[in-house]
Amino acid sequence: MNKFNDIEVIINNKRYTLSGYESEEYLQRVASYINSKFNEFRDKDAYKFLDSDLRNILIQINIADDYHKAKEKAKEIEYEYNQKSNEVFELKHELIATQTKLQSAEKEIDNLKSELNEYQKKIIRLETELKDADRKR
Repeated sequence: MNKFNDIEVIINNKRYTLSGYESEEYLQRVASYINSKFNEFRDKDAYKFLDSDLRNILIQINIADDYHKAKEKAKEIEYEYNQKSNEVFELKHELIATQTKLQSAEKEIDNLKSELNEYQKKIIRLETELKDADRKR
């Protein structure tokens, strides 16, 4: 089990303690992400004139928007992965079917070569018999 971590971070110029079973690096990345959202809006003139509750709501809405876009992207990637996985499965199935056909064709070729060999022997035997019959005449 992971150990419980406490890490001090600065978010929007205020010191906070984040706690959790995640790594300190992860908790720091979370704080950094939230800071980047504050910084993104801090430079906008309209944001400066909003009261603090509205500013916080705006940040929360943007974080939620990022979350839902990432979640949707993850769904798309999962869908693409499943499509590719199905395609690979079908290709493997097709490969196995083709290999089976190839083995069958190779077996048929071997049988036909054997049959050809037998016919060639029969032709030689018949030609020999024919020559012998011609000599006897």
